[in-house]
Amino acid sequence: MMGLMASEETRTMTPPTVRSPAAHDPGKPGGAGTPGAAATRAWTMRLLVLGIVLSALNLRPAITSLGALLEEVRDGLGMSGSVAGLLTSVPPLCFAVFGVMAPRLARRFGAGAVVCAGMAAIATGLLVRPYAGGTAGFLAGSALALMGIAVSNVLMPVIVKHWFPYRVGSMTGLYSMALALGTALAAAVTVPLTDTLGGSWQTGLALWAGLAVAAVLPWLPFVRGRATPPGAGEEPAGTTQTQDPASPSTEHAHVEAPRLRMARSRTAWALAVFFGLQATAAYITMGWMAQIFRDAGVPAGTAGLLLAVTMVMGVPLAFVIPRLATRLPHQGPIVLALGVCGLAGYAGLYLAPAAGAWAWAVLLGVANCAFPLALTMVGMRARTGPGVARLSAFAQSTGYLISIPGPLLVGVLYQHSGGWGLPIALMSALMIPQMVVGFLAGRDRTVEDEAAR
Repeated sequence: MMGLMASEETRTMTPPTVRSPAAHDPGKPGGAGTPGAAATRAWTMRLLVLGIVLSALNLRPAITSLGALLEEVRDGLGMSGSVAGLLTSVPPLCFAVFGVMAPRLARRFGAGAVVCAGMAAIATGLLVRPYAGGTAGFLAGSALALMGIAVSNVLMPVIVKHWFPYRVGSMTGLYSMALALGTALAAAVTVPLTDTLGGSWQTGLALWAGLAVAAVLPWLPFVRGRATPPGAGEEPAGTTQTQDPASPSTEHAHVEAPRLRMARSRTAWALAVFFGLQATAAYITMGWMAQIFRDAGVPAGTAGLLLAVTMVMGVPLAFVIPRLATRLPHQGPIVLALGVCGLAGYAGLYLAPAAGAWAWAVLLGVANCAFPLALTMVGMRARTGPGVARLSAFAQSTGYLISIPGPLLVGVLYQHSGGWGLPIALMSALMIPQMVVGFLAGRDRTVEDEAAR
């Protein structure tokens, strides 16, 4: 296995002085060194895992906390249903626009520095947006927070692939599980915390800035390369070395990364469309599901809990699904199973939204686990670190562009039809192509074979 990886890296990168993937993973042969170096490596890896987990916790509260208080925000800012639909479309728009910048920023400043800045942007945006005054200020503060989320979204698969090359499934599962936990936590406790703190929706939204501040701290040692990658300079004889594709030193080492044109790859396009359609479903759910239940007569607090149930389903499943996906030659059957759960959940929302609310919340929560599956497939559909970086940026940026109209169209349909029948029909219709392209993206192939110039 090491020989195969070494030969691949030698063919594609040929750097002058670089490091071994084994040295990045203490659990693999070749990663051992002197006792002092081993202690430094262990500390670095623990800090990195903490940074990944805290970052993942911050990647959705900006959205689900707003979903739980959307009615109060609409009343406070005087929004119509169509404008609220625009607000729920801002996340995918920001993810598409800013996510494409992430690989270039990572090459210039280092992935750790970019994620650190992203967490700081999330904290600032969440603190500013409730008090900015008016809809325009609220949108600007949201955009700042979502910019930080966008670059972190793209770089997380890159960081996992580079630092944990032999643990992509388990580390993606841990990251996805923390993301689901943060999503569910914000949905569940935002309304009760708002009530406890005096009933102000501004306070209820701003308090999530504290979690983002905590996520900044573990990344500080990784800013501008101040944290040495584990095992640097300790390679055993005969080990071919590999450069960090997202480290600041890469830019100055004149490393020739694989030249890939993702637009030529059918797999990249299938993964991008799958990512976009699952993101459409996820942001419609996060932005509107609580309102669907409230309009059906469910109390606001219970509606927030139902949204939290949907999100918390990702905690166990986001750990199981990536591990299962990495063991299968084709991930298509998982895609189909998740899609069937989504269709059943939408049917329940249409027929009996209040009577079977908890069941529909669970089914839609299972369907939302298409997100960790998509992240896992990003890591599996490319052989090299640069390939993962380019595929991650292409799939996420293109996917989020695809997802922009969905939440907005739901708001418009809701505003003009006066009910949820048409929006739910739209959600159900979009699930069919999601299942088709997800099945195609799950085939056992890599973008390097399709997109090389």
